[in-house]
Amino acid sequence: MDILKKIEQYREEEQRLKWEGTFADYLEIVKENPTVAQSAHSRVYNMIKDSGIEEKDGKKVYSFFDKELFGLEEPLERLVEEYFHPAAKRLDVRKRILLLMGPVSGGKSTLVTMLKKGLEAYSLTDEGAVYAIKGCPMHEDPLHLIPQHLREDFYKEYGIRIQGNLSPLNMMRLEQEYGGRIEDVKVERIFFSEDKRTGIGTFSPSDPKSQDIADLTGSIDFSTIAEYGSESDPRAYRFDGELNKANRGMMEFQEMLKCDEKFLWHLLSLTQEGNFKAGRFALISADELIVAHTNETEYRSFISNKKNEALHSRIIVMPIPYNLKVTEEERIYEKMIAESDVSDVHIAPHTLKVAAMFSILTRLKEPKRSDIDLVKKMRLYDGESVEGYNSVDVDDMKKEYHDEGMSGIDPRYVINRISSTIIRKNMESINALDVLRSLKEGLNQHPSISAEDRERYLNFISAARKEYDEMAKKEVQKAFVYSYEESAKTLMDNYLDNVEAYCNKIKLRDPLTGEEMNPDEKLMRSIEEQIGISENAKRAFREEILIRISAYARKGKRFDYNSHERLREAIQKKLFADLKDVVKITTSTKTPDEQQLKKINEVVARLIDEHGYNSTSANELLKYVGSLLNR
Repeated sequence: MDILKKIEQYREEEQRLKWEGTFADYLEIVKENPTVAQSAHSRVYNMIKDSGIEEKDGKKVYSFFDKELFGLEEPLERLVEEYFHPAAKRLDVRKRILLLMGPVSGGKSTLVTMLKKGLEAYSLTDEGAVYAIKGCPMHEDPLHLIPQHLREDFYKEYGIRIQGNLSPLNMMRLEQEYGGRIEDVKVERIFFSEDKRTGIGTFSPSDPKSQDIADLTGSIDFSTIAEYGSESDPRAYRFDGELNKANRGMMEFQEMLKCDEKFLWHLLSLTQEGNFKAGRFALISADELIVAHTNETEYRSFISNKKNEALHSRIIVMPIPYNLKVTEEERIYEKMIAESDVSDVHIAPHTLKVAAMFSILTRLKEPKRSDIDLVKKMRLYDGESVEGYNSVDVDDMKKEYHDEGMSGIDPRYVINRISSTIIRKNMESINALDVLRSLKEGLNQHPSISAEDRERYLNFISAARKEYDEMAKKEVQKAFVYSYEESAKTLMDNYLDNVEAYCNKIKLRDPLTGEEMNPDEKLMRSIEEQIGISENAKRAFREEILIRISAYARKGKRFDYNSHERLREAIQKKLFADLKDVVKITTSTKTPDEQQLKKINEVVARLIDEHGYNSTSANELLKYVGSLLNR
């Protein structure tokens, strides 16, 4: 009954939003809220802007996109700020077709679908309200009723510029139905709907021999010619092409570059002049955003054809590359799995991360700097702190290749292999090794992967496996340390006390006996040696730590376990080194004694309760780490 109530509420809300009145009434609405008369491009921009904008790492992040598109902050910021924003200001950019270019499964179709669905929802709000001449198949802008000679006066009074002329059908209706009385013309509020073909259209090319231009511009209704007496009578014409129906909103031109030339000619005047030719009529005005998408190969072929030169200058190309951040790639997989029927299958921690690492490595290009390898580059792109490198280095790397992210493994391939793994394991539980194995097997079945790429990709699978090995060992070792974070904090505090005493040349006081004692050099060196700090470099490292603590104090921030990347790594390695033998013996023994069995059960319980494993994946992890430590 709940769903039926919601359907009823939606119907009631739709009825409440409906409005009908005369053109004179509509002008009162325009005076009160000028945004109802905004252009199609302006409506799209305001829809995106109104959803919210955040600053993240110096980049604008639009809430409109962040639940569906991941890791594309820079391309999306460029799309909004370089196309939608200036187009909304009526600059010349609005006279261009928006062409999204990128690799398969990179998010182009998702982006267009979001814009269409977003417009549908936005037209139901007060900010996105759209009004049209009632009974018009093209949902024409009522302001087209204002005669040309009065438009300057209208701009002075209302501050709104009117572009476009009244369509042939509405010109006839104005005379015949309303006796030329513009103020009496009926206006209604409309709601965009792709299903009902209101303000949103989609054109998909088919066989050039059978597809008719009428699919774009409408056609003559031969059954009414006898009634109206002429093919040039607008009442004998069906204004039902995609360009007609998409007026006031947007039209998706699927696979535009595969289209026959005659279909593209109409786009020349539509984009530049805001009108198109249909039947035996004067030019018909249309205000709509034209969005097309293609891949790089088709685009290169298109621009190399001299016949298409007229369209070149009327297209704004927006590259939509693959995501290049591991954490964002994980979100893509999580979203795709959540939308499937296997969303309840247990996926062990790090499984999707390791798959994402493989994908990102295939998309990255080799750094031009010899001191950075692909794995380091992947970490830096993901926002990780890598000793010796900073944000300037990341920016420099991003400038090295203009086409980075335009090739590599697509998310669909990875999800297909994850799906295959789930089915093969009877949909119980999968881990990172299962997925890496499946990714490797799938390379031989992938039709578009060359032998050279296959060899590279196998190396990336090995690199991802090495990363997983380290993550697996740390996960198990953490589980073996009771209250790991507390142990790490205690060890770090002890180290910092000794470092402070050493650098300031003072003694420490024993907390139990109260007697003075020298800094514990053995403790400090046992930690520093974990990250390769030599005897000669120890003073510089300790002084660097104190400077960092002082800098934090000046800013009113607390220096903690995560404040210094290398110190944290040293603390981790020291804790794990002390535990290594215990972990090794406990995880690798085939016949554990009572004490070892108790410890294993404690660790499994901790992996389940604190780290997100289930019983199967926790035991598989322990066995795997045991085999690693025995090598």
